[in-house]
Amino acid sequence: MTKGFLSLSRFSRFGLVASVLVASVACRGQKSKNPPIHPVLNMDFQHHFKTQEGSSFFEDGRAMRPKVPGTIARGELVGSEELRTGKAGGEYLQESPLTVTTELVKRGQDRYEIFCTPCHGSAGYGDGIVTKRGNLPPPSFHDERIVQMPVGQLYESIQAGVRGNMPSYANRISVKDRWAVVAYMRALQMSQNADIDDIPEDVSREKGWK
Repeated sequence: MTKGFLSLSRFSRFGLVASVLVASVACRGQKSKNPPIHPVLNMDFQHHFKTQEGSSFFEDGRAMRPKVPGTIARGELVGSEELRTGKAGGEYLQESPLTVTTELVKRGQDRYEIFCTPCHGSAGYGDGIVTKRGNLPPPSFHDERIVQMPVGQLYESIQAGVRGNMPSYANRISVKDRWAVVAYMRALQMSQNADIDDIPEDVSREKGWK
């Protein structure tokens, strides 16, 4: 290696040493104010659309493409169609497809307090803090229309939203958690419209209510 290096001309040796020094300096990781080198410009400055921007490429004029009907997000293929949609044969379910347990209701309470309380209020009367700032208040869960509403329709309201006032929570509340919220909503309705006869006798006696 040394013999071959010495056999080079003085100019060649100088050029080789200079190249090595330049390469070593370039690899030191020092910051530079010079713009980066872009050997392939279209990878750095390619055209892209912003959120909600229009596009003449598609017939509907939208750059953001809607979901293909029936699309299910990764990890959301849970159980039956009734569980995912709140419907059976095109009709709203009258009963929850999940067994309503204390644990399910407590989970629903947890999700409700996070996502629903700001608008619907802690007891479901539509008096959440958001309504104090000029927003249109949602209907009370204790209105007869909501009390008589099938659980499948309540589920759909969480999944798809309500036109004009409530957005979809499908990307924030999972399928099973939506049913948990529905179970808690029913518990809220019962708590505000129950009488002493609706309470199990052993609980009433223990509390001294009978």
